[in-house]
Amino acid sequence: MKNAFLIGEQIYLRVLDRSDAEGDYQQWLNDEETCEFLEHHVYPYPKSSAYAYIESLYDRKDIIMLAIVTKENDVHIGNITLNAISTLHKSAEFSLLIGNKECKGKGYAKEASLLMLKHGFYTMNLNRIWCGTMDTNMAMQNLALSLGMQKEGCKRQEVYKHGKYYDTFQYSILRDEFDTAPRRTNA
Repeated sequence: MKNAFLIGEQIYLRVLDRSDAEGDYQQWLNDEETCEFLEHHVYPYPKSSAYAYIESLYDRKDIIMLAIVTKENDVHIGNITLNAISTLHKSAEFSLLIGNKECKGKGYAKEASLLMLKHGFYTMNLNRIWCGTMDTNMAMQNLALSLGMQKEGCKRQEVYKHGKYYDTFQYSILRDEFDTAPRRTNA
């Protein structure tokens, strides 16, 4: 495991580095299918932008973006993020991307999510972690529910994609709910 930051059973999370821009990461953001439910794939994403973005992360305190890497073969399969971190309100937005299509549906997203939520609540002393997703993104909605998040509401026609507007659903979990939240296994 190279520079492991958080370690799970099947995966570990580590800091993104310049070598990730050389691999699949940059290609994921240029792939229409991978970005179906994301706000990416509007403008091309060149390697130079990937390098610049990765390097911009190192000194920031309002975002933690980590690479999701399989322990079995040390392959970078996606990214997970806590962003919009507020030290005043003790909250952050959660997001993730499994970019490697062969790794979807294998439980990696849930394992990475639990690692990141635990880090946010117990290491960073956050009180609320939330996420938003397009109303058509059933995988993310199911993941949020399987993590014990509650649906808070809907932002109407928030995202423009594929020539039309989509609603986004908002989910959140509070620190005191995290310990007692029932976790569904089918995420």
